[in-house]
Amino acid sequence: MELPPRDRQGRQRLLPGTPSAGARAPPPSPACENGPKLYECPMCRLVCDNYPVLQEHVELHLEECNFLEGRHLSDLELAQHLQDEEDRQRREEAARQEREDFQKLQRQYGLDGSGGYKQQSLKYMEKEVAFGKMQPFEYHRRKADMMESLAFGIDDGKTRTSGITEALCHYYQHECKDIKRVWLSTGVDHFHCSSGDKGWGCGYRNFQMLLSSLLRNSLYKDHVKENTSIPCIPKIQLSIEDAWKEGFDPQGASHFNGRLQGTKAWIGACEIYSLLTSLRLKCQIIDFHQPTGPAGTHPHLFEWVLNYYSFDKESNANVVCTSRPPIYLQHQGHSRTIVGIEERKNKSLCLLVFDPGCSSQEMQKIFKGIDGNSLRLLRRFLGNLKHKQYQIVAIDGVLSEDEKVARRHASQLFTAQRIP
Repeated sequence: MELPPRDRQGRQRLLPGTPSAGARAPPPSPACENGPKLYECPMCRLVCDNYPVLQEHVELHLEECNFLEGRHLSDLELAQHLQDEEDRQRREEAARQEREDFQKLQRQYGLDGSGGYKQQSLKYMEKEVAFGKMQPFEYHRRKADMMESLAFGIDDGKTRTSGITEALCHYYQHECKDIKRVWLSTGVDHFHCSSGDKGWGCGYRNFQMLLSSLLRNSLYKDHVKENTSIPCIPKIQLSIEDAWKEGFDPQGASHFNGRLQGTKAWIGACEIYSLLTSLRLKCQIIDFHQPTGPAGTHPHLFEWVLNYYSFDKESNANVVCTSRPPIYLQHQGHSRTIVGIEERKNKSLCLLVFDPGCSSQEMQKIFKGIDGNSLRLLRRFLGNLKHKQYQIVAIDGVLSEDEKVARRHASQLFTAQRIP
């Protein structure tokens, strides 16, 4: 028996005059009035000579139509249910990913509540004892030294290397084969990250480098006289919090919930600016927000640094130990300190940089003899700086009390000078 054709939705397509699914067909009329009575199915035109058989046949048609109609409705409901479930899972996955990303950022920027310098130092030393790399008596001695340093707020000096800029000045006065002129900041000590701040302490170490030079500079030492010794990282964190309490950079303070102590929070140019300005030091943030040279380089940055150091146009010396403080240099994920610049005979420029990621052992190799290999620790040519964006904080004088108040007010909406 051949069934009628189906429409695109899977239901049987009813012919004109055919009763719709769910309705009972009226008793069919005999197909022929003469001879044996024949009965024609109103749905598929099947002819049979037994009415009860035909009635059962029609009932089967109606049951099939009801089943197919019901199945179609269920398919729609099922499709909607599946779509709703997919949407729900997508929302849950997006929320989960957002939580994970946020937690990752908290860990990355030291805001996950896992402790700060003290906790990280102790954890590192405990691991050293557990692995047999440190004796228990050494652990207790170093812990006592650290607690004393933190109590007085003074850096323990274990990551400090002094005398590098003085050694560079002596070297350039006698060895300048490829150098036309060189400018240096005077008396900058190098500080590197220790076990207590590894992975997050570069900004604080660069501030220590800046401060080491300011304390030797007659133009600025009176404004940092409270820091006659280099402060430890928790003390620097407290000083930044105090600057926030004064009213500097409220947006930045809000970002850190007003708290740095006891965290591994990364700091950047804005925090360095706020701290220096709170000390009445005149400084500015310069934002080199995009490359200005071929292959993603930043020649404008190099030119700005050259102009900063070569302000004394009357000096004809090949080596100039200036009164200019070093420059804080920030890019995504790391910061360093510019301590000078070379102007080479081929007219190219080369920055001289202290990197807190470089250990004291590496930096002290300079004292064994300065040459091209040892200077690679410090030299940064144009092709070495290819991050998309750089920011610098440069100090250029001191502020009166009124000027400090004005800059504090201006920091309510932080802006930087953008080049270009």
